[in-house]
Amino acid sequence: MAIDRSMGAQLRATYRIQLNPDFGFDAAAGVVPYLQRLGISHLYCSPYLQAAPGSRHGYDVVDHSRVNAELGGEEGLERLRATLAEHGLGQVLDVVPNHMAIAGRRSRWWWDVLENGPSSRFASYFDVAWDPPERKLRNTILMPVLGDHYGRVLEAGQIRLDRQDVWLLVRYYEHEVPIDPRTYDLVLGDGFDGLGMRFAGLPVVSPEDRAGALRRYLETEVLITRLRRQEAEGELDARIMLINHDPDRLDALLERQNYRLARWQTAGFELDYRRFFDINSLAALRVEDPEVFADTHVRVLEWLRDGTLDGVRIDHPDGLRDPLGYLERLRRAAPDAWIVVEKVLGRGEELPEAWPVDGSTGYDFLNRVLGLLVDPAGEWPLTEVYARFCDECEEFGEVAHRAKHQVMRELLASDLSRLVGLFVRVCEGNRRYRDYTRHELAECLREAIACLPVYRTYVRPGEPASAADRAQVETALAEARRRRPHLDPELVGILGRILLQDEEGEHTAELAARFQQTSGPVAAKGVEDTALYRHHRLVALNDVGGSPDRFGVSPAEFHSACARAAARRPRAMLTTSSHDTKRSEDVRARLAVLSEMPEAWAIAAGRWAAINERHRCDGMPDRSIEYLLYQTLVGAWPISSDRVLAYVEKAAREAKTHTSWLAPEPDYERALHAFTSAVMSDPEFLAELEAFLPPVVEAGWVNAVAMKLLCLTAPGVPDVYQGTELWDLSLVDPDNRRPVDFAARARMLEELDGLGDRAAEVAWARRDEGLPKLLVVTRALRLRAARPRLFAAGAYEPLPVRGVRAGHALAFCRGGGAVTIVPRLVLGLGGGWGETTVELPPGAWVDRFTGRSLPGGPAPLAVVLDVFPVALLERKEDDLPPLTPRQVRGGV
Repeated sequence: MAIDRSMGAQLRATYRIQLNPDFGFDAAAGVVPYLQRLGISHLYCSPYLQAAPGSRHGYDVVDHSRVNAELGGEEGLERLRATLAEHGLGQVLDVVPNHMAIAGRRSRWWWDVLENGPSSRFASYFDVAWDPPERKLRNTILMPVLGDHYGRVLEAGQIRLDRQDVWLLVRYYEHEVPIDPRTYDLVLGDGFDGLGMRFAGLPVVSPEDRAGALRRYLETEVLITRLRRQEAEGELDARIMLINHDPDRLDALLERQNYRLARWQTAGFELDYRRFFDINSLAALRVEDPEVFADTHVRVLEWLRDGTLDGVRIDHPDGLRDPLGYLERLRRAAPDAWIVVEKVLGRGEELPEAWPVDGSTGYDFLNRVLGLLVDPAGEWPLTEVYARFCDECEEFGEVAHRAKHQVMRELLASDLSRLVGLFVRVCEGNRRYRDYTRHELAECLREAIACLPVYRTYVRPGEPASAADRAQVETALAEARRRRPHLDPELVGILGRILLQDEEGEHTAELAARFQQTSGPVAAKGVEDTALYRHHRLVALNDVGGSPDRFGVSPAEFHSACARAAARRPRAMLTTSSHDTKRSEDVRARLAVLSEMPEAWAIAAGRWAAINERHRCDGMPDRSIEYLLYQTLVGAWPISSDRVLAYVEKAAREAKTHTSWLAPEPDYERALHAFTSAVMSDPEFLAELEAFLPPVVEAGWVNAVAMKLLCLTAPGVPDVYQGTELWDLSLVDPDNRRPVDFAARARMLEELDGLGDRAAEVAWARRDEGLPKLLVVTRALRLRAARPRLFAAGAYEPLPVRGVRAGHALAFCRGGGAVTIVPRLVLGLGGGWGETTVELPPGAWVDRFTGRSLPGGPAPLAVVLDVFPVALLERKEDDLPPLTPRQVRGGV
């Protein structure tokens, strides 16, 4: 669904920066002049509403009404805004609607809920199950923060009653939670002129009774004021001390709170509030409630209206109960905004047509463009190498299926329990279904989720399911029947009808909605954060939204996808690196080369394993992570030992086979650290590694500039992730959030600008410095700025490549006036291009990199790409065709 708006003509390219306390608004303002010279139109910032203290990413928002003070606050944001305006740049912001951090009193809404329970005016803001099957948690929020069992911690004196002014609270190390004012009588007793009984008499109201909640707040404030006046010096502290010395009295007080303190391991099984995936400190918001939407988006909408922002990137829309409803409300509130969504698309999946957005954030493009650089002929040889090295031959689909089941058992069991409880209620309300056992219902749900081929469906109550959603559910249920033939076919059919809203009844709509909100986290944790760390055949393919079992993308497939994008969502974001990617674009570009040299890779990996056998201890670490280590070193070399050690530990814990975040295995991790450290300091191995790398690095550079140019010129709005205008060999977060040397980049850009038409030749001669990539980025972005009509809504036309090496090149024309030509599978070029040509459209063309002039018609690739490995041709202004009606409508 293309959105026609005038601001789209101004939006040419974004540059993503990661704000943090060490790189705040003033630091961001300092790089704006450089970004302007680079050709960027919009600064794209990580979230900057007030986050938890010390946040390095901003996704843990605690206050939606304030700007993050640690980044520079309101004044710092205003300075950044002024600097952007001075240099003619706009701004895009990453927005987090699904959840917020519950960081103690800093999260005012959550603190209020803990203090007042269902009577809180914010009780309906969070997705809390106030009436769960476990009676011990009724009207109570589980707080899994204790390091041991509650009774042991309490009796050890680690939980302490305390006060802030006269407000009572409980502390456990760095954690603090409030005391419900209705229970102050247990502390005040008969003293303080009978105030304890007055506190105990505060009204209990429902979350929907906003007037009753307000009365309760006002009465509480009055009583607190009286307590403050009547407090005799030291009397309240003396009463607090008495309780702290009596575990029974403290326990009696805690038992009457709106929360239940528990050891942290209970979270996975009994948590009664929805989280962001499995992160207990991020509680889900009910943003489908108009009041919650208004309160969480007040500043963002203000900035969109006053011009501070031109667009937003919506984080994790799949976590929302009703993504379409949310996006429609956002579009109504900001009709002219550029809106893109962070949506992971499965194979063959399209962004829902009804979503009123400009597109996704480009993970689909990221994997498609990488696939161009992967040689399909290498699939079976690399499969054999992987199987032989790791004694592992399981297909990725099977790995992902098992991983989904594991995360449902270990990390998201509480979510599944809530889902099963709903299914039980549905069946108990129907005499034909009531005899199904809880075990049968749970097994049916788990298998359906594990077999769903996409993150989630988007069925809405009262509306017919789309053909796409129906197909995904039917595929999942058919696979569930195949894998679990003992499942009652009627039960599977019942679930299918509920999920597609073909079955009406009490709780069916709620079950369907909850199922959709649960399947997404299961896919994210099971595939992205587990399976991708277990299956290591070619880890260039193991990235967010990727399918490691899909080995290569043909030029025809790429052209077809680009043509669809140009027709349907021409302003979607395009990216090749982001804060979410498992490896930077340059690491993936280099690792893709291995698909062209499986025999050489097999020999090298075998030799390295033989050399490093002496560093293993009792068979540890496992061969799978050793294989991952070798690919990581090939992709990211040179790299420090500290970075590698941090990465392999994270990878091992994410894989959850020998150790995990939930249950670290010290012996395994010691062996892994010792092995990795020994490998990184072994002279024989390092000599072998560095002897193997030159042809891989050389071909990887070509791949990287090809990938970048495709991103900058394909249909969509390209994003440059911070620092990636030079070679960037980063691994997964937090490695990809390391500081960027912008001063060095600015100096290199100035030097490059002084070279004129010699820039391409000099850049390639100094390719180890990253100059070729900088040249591609700045020349392509400046062309987009100078000739916006070619890209903003311009047509996409594949160009024929003919000759013996035709399969090693890809070319297309944008808007009739800009031609992109890139090589692919470069090792296979062997002796060069031979007589291979690309058919240029009529006209006179100039290469933006080399300055070379070319006529229309067949152009020999041996000539076009003799100085620089990629080409970006611009047709002279007087040869450009007139605007089409569509381009005129697009405001170009």
